[in-house]
Amino acid sequence: RRRAINSGAHLETNISLSIITEERGEKKMSSQQSQLDKEAALSSLPSEWPTDLTSTIAARVATDDQTVVVLDDDPTGTQTVYDLPVLTEWSEDTIDAEFDRGTPAFYVMTNSRSLNPDDAAALNDTIAQRLKTAAKKHGRRLSVISRSDSTLRGHYPLEIDVLARALQDAEGGNENDSTTSSIDGQIIVPFFLEGGRLTINNVHYVADGIYLVPAAETPFAKDAVFGFTKSNLLDYVEEKTKGRFKRDQVESITIDDIRKGGPDTVRAKLSKLSNMQPCIVNSATLRDVQVFALGLLDAEEKDKKSFLVRSAASFVQARIGLPKKPILGASVINSSNNANGGLVVVGSYVPKSTKQLESLLTLEELEKIEINVADLVGDTEKCTSTLNRILDRVQGAITSGKNTVVYTSRTLVTGATPAESLAIGNAVSRGLVSIVSNLKAQPRFIIAKGGITSSDVATKGLGIKRAMVMGQADPGVPVWSIGEEGKFPGMSYVIFPGNVGGDNALLDLVRRLSE
Repeated sequence: RRRAINSGAHLETNISLSIITEERGEKKMSSQQSQLDKEAALSSLPSEWPTDLTSTIAARVATDDQTVVVLDDDPTGTQTVYDLPVLTEWSEDTIDAEFDRGTPAFYVMTNSRSLNPDDAAALNDTIAQRLKTAAKKHGRRLSVISRSDSTLRGHYPLEIDVLARALQDAEGGNENDSTTSSIDGQIIVPFFLEGGRLTINNVHYVADGIYLVPAAETPFAKDAVFGFTKSNLLDYVEEKTKGRFKRDQVESITIDDIRKGGPDTVRAKLSKLSNMQPCIVNSATLRDVQVFALGLLDAEEKDKKSFLVRSAASFVQARIGLPKKPILGASVINSSNNANGGLVVVGSYVPKSTKQLESLLTLEELEKIEINVADLVGDTEKCTSTLNRILDRVQGAITSGKNTVVYTSRTLVTGATPAESLAIGNAVSRGLVSIVSNLKAQPRFIIAKGGITSSDVATKGLGIKRAMVMGQADPGVPVWSIGEEGKFPGMSYVIFPGNVGGDNALLDLVRRLSE
């Protein structure tokens, strides 16, 4: 085991055979036993439900008295939506103002995946209490979605448990009663179409080329904070809840339920849930999630059931009946009449991000600036000197019309203790943020690579408090329009998740925005 610190993240990585072989360009996973051939697996499933339910769900949402609030544990969760606001702070006045606008659905970007459990719990409780107060004041019902990682990382079940307790009295229960819940079910929907995250026969898969790889056999499962060993979601729930819910207590909405039975079958199963019983949702297409979403709406409206949803990004799109939108063109993303170069900030240290960075660095007409992590820790004078020098280079390159990438060194820098390692991570984060926050010239575009990096750049570097999701720059890559309070109001901000896209995805996007 080694501790890896970069981009403000604290990553402890098991150097396993699966990762080593991927880096050597050999077979990507050490075990092929439970992988599926993707094409064969999908073709063996029943035909999809015959009706597109997008407009049906949208009509329901438009006339409903519910406000849908998505608590997003990092900024990448907006990767399937558009024309929705994102709040990066959650004061009582800010939340009340969003309800006052009559917004039917909005995001609160908590970045809780970067927090320790106690802080994540306190944050979720605070936001839930404020949402509850605002909803009551404005006469609205609440539908809360806890959006997290499609590869099953994050504070589960902690966040969903905290939300259930906090929201109980909004559903007619007692938030101080830990034995029973007025919320009938916790719904687990990790399907994410653009990232190739599918759930089939209760097993959650990550698409890898022509294969579907069980999630527990991927590098994501080795996460030091949020690691897991079970790909079958029935077992995953038992593992993560430490046996509080056994696998046979977990309900399952199957592909057959969805594709053969439709919304009525989904509703019937959901209506039997009680006392926060877990229910996992199998899905292989967006249509599957739409069918489930309509069944859930029916169970809420007709059977007076209440649910909390723990999901990846695709469920939000289905839940509010949002049609697909074409990928945004360069003319929409780029700042108009801006001859400056664009800026790419890469802090994410996951293997996919490193491969994408390596590909980007092959671009000749690009100013390439590496930040040596060792220069940012220990010696304050050296750190300041390093950042000032880099800022001058960035400023000069951008104003000359040259695209620039600033990236952290790929060599691991570790501390002797977890506290020292965390301090290194915080120093790196402050360094990246200071470069963006001290820019005088507005880049033509800004791309931040990685969840924690993009969060810090958004809130601390660009001063974003409220942004509007414009759409996607690539599948699964959201674009925000910076609000009036931000550093560059109205500018596009591209959030490139660490685990999305092929090896050349970042390179291709920069090229497209440069045309």
